[in-house]
Amino acid sequence: MAISSDLPPIDTTKMERVGGQLGSNPAGIFQDPSGKRYYVKTLESAAHARNEWLAAQLYRLAGAPTLTYVATAAPDQIATEWLELDKTCIAHLDADERQQAQRWFGVHAWTANWDAAGYHGDNQGAAGGRVLTLDVGGALDFRAQGDPKGKAFGDRVDELDLLRTAPDNPHAVALFGRMTPAAIAAAIRVVTQLTDQSIRETVIGHGGKPALAEKMIARKADMSRRLIADFAGAIESAEH
Repeated sequence: MAISSDLPPIDTTKMERVGGQLGSNPAGIFQDPSGKRYYVKTLESAAHARNEWLAAQLYRLAGAPTLTYVATAAPDQIATEWLELDKTCIAHLDADERQQAQRWFGVHAWTANWDAAGYHGDNQGAAGGRVLTLDVGGALDFRAQGDPKGKAFGDRVDELDLLRTAPDNPHAVALFGRMTPAAIAAAIRVVTQLTDQSIRETVIGHGGKPALAEKMIARKADMSRRLIADFAGAIESAEH
């Protein structure tokens, strides 16, 4: 995934709206004078937009593919470059694509992205054979529709279990619930190999608070603990 934070913010007031809302937030497809298109969501507040931007940065740090996020002039907007998808939901993914999606299970859990699969299984898609998370608005401090998570987003990564078992999240369970212990361990290690310093630099360097950086470091430590406590056998088997 790329994040075009080094480019000038896009300004939808100077663009043509060429398409409508696709998800649960007010949004549209906008086209600039050169013909380039973006999907732009208007969120409840600048805090919601900043939350999603930070989540996208953390996905990028971990190497997890998403759409390409771009900066916006309006502080309450979040935008991605428009991409024509070959597949738009989990039900359309083949076995290899489902394994691709499962590789990033640990990143979804780490960022508390309860909406990783989507309400209709429509938050995972594919383009050119590459599986992408299509929206990270349900990660970190806010639920996908904007409500704050409060204490439910703490230092413990309960999502390692909830994304695989919670009955009110059936598409996540369908995608992640049958992962083998070895696959779960590998997905956790995607996160635990990140350095504390890189997490701090990512969060603080992109407008996040030090407290969020420390929480993400604490959540990584909790995942390391779970890796040793619950999946040490799977790691040993995979290495032999």
